[in-house]
Amino acid sequence: MTRALMIQGTGSNVGKSMLVAGLCRAALRRGLSVVPFKPQNMSNNAAVTADGGEIGRAQALQARACGREPLNDMNPVLLKPETDTGAQVVVQGRARGALRARDYGARKHDLMPAVLDSFSRLCASSELVLVEGAGSPAEINLRAGDIANMGFARAAGVPVVLVGDIDRGGVIAQIVGTKAVLPSADAAMIRGFAINKFRGDPCLFDDGYAMIAARTGWRGFGVIPWFDGAARLPAEDAVDMAGAARARGFHVVCPMLSRIANFDDLDPLKLEPGLRVSMVPPGQALPGDADLVILPGTKSTRGDLAFLRAQGWDVDLAAHVRRGGHVLGLCGGYQMLGRRILDPEGLEGVPGETPGLGLLDVTTRMRADKTLSRVGAIHAETGTTFSAYEIHIGATDGPDRARPFAHVAGQPEGAVSRCGRISGSYLHGLFSEDGFRRAWLGRLGIKGGDAGYDATVEDTLDALAAHLEAHMDLDALFASATRLPTEGQ
Repeated sequence: MTRALMIQGTGSNVGKSMLVAGLCRAALRRGLSVVPFKPQNMSNNAAVTADGGEIGRAQALQARACGREPLNDMNPVLLKPETDTGAQVVVQGRARGALRARDYGARKHDLMPAVLDSFSRLCASSELVLVEGAGSPAEINLRAGDIANMGFARAAGVPVVLVGDIDRGGVIAQIVGTKAVLPSADAAMIRGFAINKFRGDPCLFDDGYAMIAARTGWRGFGVIPWFDGAARLPAEDAVDMAGAARARGFHVVCPMLSRIANFDDLDPLKLEPGLRVSMVPPGQALPGDADLVILPGTKSTRGDLAFLRAQGWDVDLAAHVRRGGHVLGLCGGYQMLGRRILDPEGLEGVPGETPGLGLLDVTTRMRADKTLSRVGAIHAETGTTFSAYEIHIGATDGPDRARPFAHVAGQPEGAVSRCGRISGSYLHGLFSEDGFRRAWLGRLGIKGGDAGYDATVEDTLDALAAHLEAHMDLDALFASATRLPTEGQ
């Protein structure tokens, strides 16, 4: 029987995704055939898989850490929030429609067969499956029908390691409190705990570590110091995006839309020494010294266009263009730059149309069929080739399409304004290609750095694996990956 181990957290954003990526790479470096798995994820940051579907980008990074292509089965249920109370439900890579949160809660148990089906296929292709939970098992109000944490662990017989985040404080209460509220059968699945994001000398927590072990009866697998390289890996959650920008350099500005998606498109730019990249949160104006504004992808183009206007960012953007600034819209951001967004079927809410920002002479019509593809492209202006992916609904057309951003399979893609300073494209991941990124920056008068983005990610995954090897008992942790009897046995 294939071995499996599940990493659950005492809460959201405790570092589960990064830990699983690091454990995947550590297992690979030990010569194991390993794959990642997350039964249910909630994220608008999605990746196109090798089998033509979509999964969370965190699982795509974990697949990369395993030396594998991302597959639909690695994240069989993906929830993509469209409003504060509803989300699109993607099952085994394919959209199944949208549900309100209260309706999803009543129907999530129906998805367990698909989750176990995907898990079974992954088990057949590897020696070790490393599973990531979602949120926290301590949310016992959500336990009925659970497919994300203990519901899955018990159904599949997968033992659990519980991770607490000491950086946010109260880590003893996080772990001991989780033990206190869990049903006894759920608590019995837990093989031990780990402490993440420690700053300073880990020995200072020896007493606290011993207290957790004594009060829970669980063994500890280690205290993991803060990993400084985390910023060089793609972030899963929008909350992780904001960071201190460099004080000088060509200023790239990106507004943090309410349903921002695939924001890791900007990660390669943050590594360029000649750039400073500012993620602008709601409530703040777009900086007046911006050289380039990037409108990112979004899960709800019309909704986020209204949000953008409510922040006054449309006024800031118009002033930026009048000053001679450059604008790039990616995916939903591209749609926003046009004259109109038509949604007669109400795919993003109430049927109707929304005036765009009018910076490109194009119009977008939403349509039910979703584009999911990996593509090879040629940048129209520089002739540089690059790989990218598309993940969107809607088709865009209009006079500015006569000046395409790129060509894909011999067909024009995207649009460029007459002045050449406003561009839009449906292509995600384009800046990950070093040659294209440097050529594109060169047309803006910026000399790109020498570091390769893919090489940086690979080196960081190796460094993360070494970090975990140094601070965790990985021999004991991997040894605990022994399947247990399932609920039906």
